[in-house]
Amino acid sequence: MQSLRQQSVSCPAPFHFRRRGHRPTTSAGQRDTRRTVAVPARSAPPPKHALHARQLHGLSAEAHPLRQGIVPAAAQVQGACCSESAPEADGRDSEVLEASSPLLPCPDEPTGPLNDTTHASKPLAVLRAFFFYVVTFAVATPILLILLLQLPFVLLFDKHRRRAQHVWNTVWARLSAWPFYRVEMTGLEHLPPSDCAAVYVANHQSFLDITTLFHIRRDFKFISKTSNFLIPIIGWTMYLTGHVKIDRMDSRSQMQCLKECGDLLSSGASVLFFPEGTRSKDGKLHAFKKGAFSVAAKRKVPVVPITLQGTGELMPVGAEGRLFSGTIKVRVHPAVPPSQAVAMMAAAQAAVASGLPRDKLGPDVLRAVQS
Repeated sequence: MQSLRQQSVSCPAPFHFRRRGHRPTTSAGQRDTRRTVAVPARSAPPPKHALHARQLHGLSAEAHPLRQGIVPAAAQVQGACCSESAPEADGRDSEVLEASSPLLPCPDEPTGPLNDTTHASKPLAVLRAFFFYVVTFAVATPILLILLLQLPFVLLFDKHRRRAQHVWNTVWARLSAWPFYRVEMTGLEHLPPSDCAAVYVANHQSFLDITTLFHIRRDFKFISKTSNFLIPIIGWTMYLTGHVKIDRMDSRSQMQCLKECGDLLSSGASVLFFPEGTRSKDGKLHAFKKGAFSVAAKRKVPVVPITLQGTGELMPVGAEGRLFSGTIKVRVHPAVPPSQAVAMMAAAQAAVASGLPRDKLGPDVLRAVQS
């Protein structure tokens, strides 16, 4: 028996059969680099939790944020469990035990407790989105005719604010949203008086942001890309109401947009900006751009930060053909008084971030909050 063992050690690359998850070591405590053939265990394939954990297992702490907190915590739980159980491992891979810990999230689970975005609800979400668009255009069609009838009087008596037309914008948004999702409003006491011009800023996650923000009971003009004004019926109502066009790829269009917003503020009309510049593709809050705050600082008007939570889960970016059921939370924060543009931008970004969980903050915003 001793001679056979010596013969196997002297062989340059012998094959050895080992149990799944067993890692042989030499007498010196180093890992055995000899080639081995693992005999697959006769058991069910590991769940998706285990596959997810194995992917995380090969990443460093810098490469994946879960390795910084969740995986070490799971390792501590695993060590505590192993110390109280049998003294010898039963052949299972430690990574499978690590994945079974409740501290590791499952990528298939919904992220919002109030919204139903499970796999079983996806076919229903497609049907819900279809009827949402049907209702949206059905409601907008008679409103477009009303706006056309009001236009001569609005241009004569209320050219800039167009409050009568904003009322119909609000009716359109509320009727479109009511059958499909709920809106919870908090912080309405922080809104400025209705006759006070202000710059409203909010995080941008979804197509539902605009219909949701019409619930704040204040008239405003929002900035939207030029292509949205070409949408039949919806885009035409936007044009009649006096919302502001912008071409993000044209610097002259951007300067013209800021000038038009400044003129609206000087005339007593409020303006709504999405200072991230576009919808968030990963559902996280990203750094604000300076344009909205430069206009507010120059015109000496307050900035009102608003946090939207849930729109990205109900209708994610790139999945506008699906609408999940749930609740959208709108939180109005105290107004930021006029000052330097950079200071107003930092204060507004911090306020919007305070209404979101930490896993919904981008790395740039997270660094600014922690500093």
